[in-house]
Amino acid sequence: QVQLVESGGAMVQAGGSLRLSCAASGTIFSINTMGWYRQAPGKQRDLVARISMAGSTNYADSVKGRFTISRDNAKNTVYLQMNSLKPEDTAVYYCNADVRRWAYETYHDYWGQGTQVTVSS
Repeated sequence: QVQLVESGGAMVQAGGSLRLSCAASGTIFSINTMGWYRQAPGKQRDLVARISMAGSTNYADSVKGRFTISRDNAKNTVYLQMNSLKPEDTAVYYCNADVRRWAYETYHDYWGQGTQVTVSS
């Protein structure tokens, strides 16, 4: 199986910074796209940022210029550097990865358990 474990969530004041990490482990042949999503109470889960195996990125408009996604392919880890945090960034942040466990398998979607980010005003 494949496990995604997030870390780095915390409570921070508006204007502060946090760095989230997500490490994938288990039976992994390759990982295609990795990404971060977030879900605020009563709202749907939305894309925050994602990064391809080659390093191409895209971001939600609401976080452009403030958040940076990166990955370390050797460690099967994706990061999200969050700067200039706002109260509206408060949510549970979920890691996502498209993983192929063996050479002959297609990619499958995996999710982490989520990490809480709370930004106080």
